[in-house]
Amino acid sequence: MSRRPSPVPVPPASQPRVTVDGKFFRLAERKCHVKGLTYGPFAPNSAGEPFPTREQAAKDFAQIRGLGANLLRIYEVPPRWFLSLALEHGLRVLVDVPWAKHQCFLDSAEAREQARAAVAEAARICAKHPAVFALSVVNEIPADIVRWSGAKAVAEFIDELVEVAKAEDPDLLCTFANFPPTEFLRPQNADFITFNVYLHQQKAFESYVARLQMLADAKPLLLGEFGMDSIREGEARKCEFLKWQVETAFRGGLAGVVVFGFTDDWHTDGRQIQDWAFGITTRDRTPKPSAAALREAFQAAPYFALPRSPRVSVVVASFNGGRTLEACLGSLNRLNYPNYEVILVDDGSTDDTQQIAALHKSIRTIRHERNLGLSVARNTGIAAATGEIVAFTDSDCRADEDWLHYLVGDLLNSDFAGIGGHNFLPPEDSWVAAAVMVSPGGPAHVMLTDRVAEHIPGCNMAFYKWALEDIGGFDPIFRAAGDDVDVCWRLQQHGHKIGFSPAGFVWHYRRSNVGAYLRQQRGYGAAEALLVRKHPEYFNSIGGSLWQGRIYSPAKLGLVTRRDMIYHGTFGSGLFQSIYSGGPNHAPMLLTSLEYHVCVTLPLLTLSAAFAGVKSWLLVPLGITSLLLSLALCVAAAWQADLPRRKRRSRSRPLVALLFFLQPVVRGWARYAERITLRQTPLAAHETLDSLTLKKTRPLPGEVRYWSGHGLDRVAFLQRVLGRLDAQGWQNKTDSGWSRFDVEISGSRWCWLQLTTATELHPRGRRLLRCRLRTGWSLLAHVTFWATLGFEVLLISALGQSLWWLCFLFIALPALVWLFREEQRALQRIISVLLDELAKQHGFVKVEHQVEGAAQPANPERPPVRADAAPVPPARNAPAPVATAD
Repeated sequence: MSRRPSPVPVPPASQPRVTVDGKFFRLAERKCHVKGLTYGPFAPNSAGEPFPTREQAAKDFAQIRGLGANLLRIYEVPPRWFLSLALEHGLRVLVDVPWAKHQCFLDSAEAREQARAAVAEAARICAKHPAVFALSVVNEIPADIVRWSGAKAVAEFIDELVEVAKAEDPDLLCTFANFPPTEFLRPQNADFITFNVYLHQQKAFESYVARLQMLADAKPLLLGEFGMDSIREGEARKCEFLKWQVETAFRGGLAGVVVFGFTDDWHTDGRQIQDWAFGITTRDRTPKPSAAALREAFQAAPYFALPRSPRVSVVVASFNGGRTLEACLGSLNRLNYPNYEVILVDDGSTDDTQQIAALHKSIRTIRHERNLGLSVARNTGIAAATGEIVAFTDSDCRADEDWLHYLVGDLLNSDFAGIGGHNFLPPEDSWVAAAVMVSPGGPAHVMLTDRVAEHIPGCNMAFYKWALEDIGGFDPIFRAAGDDVDVCWRLQQHGHKIGFSPAGFVWHYRRSNVGAYLRQQRGYGAAEALLVRKHPEYFNSIGGSLWQGRIYSPAKLGLVTRRDMIYHGTFGSGLFQSIYSGGPNHAPMLLTSLEYHVCVTLPLLTLSAAFAGVKSWLLVPLGITSLLLSLALCVAAAWQADLPRRKRRSRSRPLVALLFFLQPVVRGWARYAERITLRQTPLAAHETLDSLTLKKTRPLPGEVRYWSGHGLDRVAFLQRVLGRLDAQGWQNKTDSGWSRFDVEISGSRWCWLQLTTATELHPRGRRLLRCRLRTGWSLLAHVTFWATLGFEVLLISALGQSLWWLCFLFIALPALVWLFREEQRALQRIISVLLDELAKQHGFVKVEHQVEGAAQPANPERPPVRADAAPVPPARNAPAPVATAD
């Protein structure tokens, strides 16, 4: 795009064409950042074309190139001479196709056919011409027309128009120019996203750019029109406006901008426009002051200087990653950032990793003699890092050359402690990898807002080194996966925020075959079990993660079953009309889970086999129907998967359906296997003389109470409890704001305890802290109980109701219940003693539990007694309390 004008016409066939490159465009080997101006439409020339004469166009093009622009956006289909002349001057052309978009075109078959014909004709004229940047199949469909016809129908028609253009020229880039009143339109076939935005307040513009980046997701975002009227706003304000708007757009990671427009010479709807002056030149092409302001902004774009350039240490942890390591290290040697180092941590590889690393002399390599796991390798990199910021990527990734520029820029311009970005499928990866990408279980980011992330994937993340040191780095228990999730959650628990940089992306090679994909999911399942143990508050009862934000992933993790709601504004006149999407419905996909297969499908099929003959007439169809229902959901998920156009094969969707079926089973099995075999400290290890003394107390008190005096309040006491639990290695989950308990403690594989507290206020400023201890069975206990019951029913059904089997039935289940109950009692005793110890340390006075036959109940009017203070006399007319210090 920086090519100088050539005095000699260049044959179009010898010139490269612009292509999409992640969140940007590429022209041959170089990135193409769009710096454009709108041009026309003009009064018809002598040939009846809505363009100036060749001579005037040549002068205009030279003037436009002098401003630093590289693209023209036009609103009529150009003749070939216009395209060739633009190419001679180093300009590309974005062509808007005019058709009757301001009419209810979907109501008329003739209008739809005219639109198709207009797009097809434009594609034929522009086909294979290297001057053509892209074709915009329609520009700004009025909001009331979309509301009249329906957003879904209009979006589908836009997609159809893109297909029409691609039929003429498959390599022709296509877009649809949207604007805020129809922000909710989401056609799928566009190669990039174009938005026309006229916002004159900088903060509002910055926020809206962040929002548009989330809407654009993995596609490039082009600001297709923006500008200011010189008549109403004045040239001085217009100059400042153009400077900050161009800078804000490029700092926000946009692929380019198009200013409206080049000249005040503007002819539309059969008349010359006289009362608007959006041009940076007058009608006779005299430059305004805003032309100099735009030239200055275009010359600085796209790489506006960062506030500073802190040193960045890029850490790559690799274990047998030789297949893609060369591409990874090569990309890291070409980063567009002035102050960085690359540290390769070879975590005991046995392939050719060392030989590849030796070819890159500028990269520091640290080798572990044996495989210690991903977290340890990353901690080794952190310890060796000399940078203020530590960035991480994987050996199966290659970084975009501007990766660090955008990550660091967004990190410096925020209060984030860490930041992440997209990971895209490389264009050269296989069709199997593309199917894996749209299948469940891949790396994804989770967003709380348009800027703040809940989770960023480990293949693309960067943190201030002090933030990582603040939380103690990565947890070594995560050997292959889960380390990034754990770090994000721990940073947030320490009060830090994590951001997202839409333009700071890497290319991520996916697993190239089904076996590798399933091994990866098995590792993810095992990591989830570790995460459940460490962060149970982020998971439901069956181990599913509970994300607060929205998951952005190429894979649709549910079926689209709910209708989107659109805010149109009063009478459909809202300037910013947004869509409130229910998103994919995850509930149906529960029928593909391991739990569903084990609890429903497998028992039905097993019982149908056990009850052979006439008894199975109902169970067999039910079992088969259950299995077919799961398969049907997988097929539906594969049908709606967004496979890349160039990676689609006849086998793609069947493969995606298979992966949707296998992934939850393999991952769920690994998760349960890890949770069941996970080493836990037995309750006996936590027993003390005090807790063993309580063994004979029956029933155990479900509540303990303490006079808390004027010292530690309830919340501070709970913080002390959490600290003690963590110090002793108890797995616990705190209230996230939605629970009726304060802390849930996992005592063993068989039970849990929920601690709930409340403070009673009594006369003379006295406070009574009440702690309720409620126990229950764990998930494993419930599974064991019902599995035992089901097994017994099957045995009795198959072998007959003999006395021996009935005895087994009456012994096994009560024995299990007794075991679980004893575990609950042990946990309750231990936690009760732990609370007593903390209470005593802080001067609380325990109100002793009253057993049957005691003279009188404890009096809540009794104040706390401290060893260093005289006891406070009881309230007037109060009976003598029964309370002793523990």
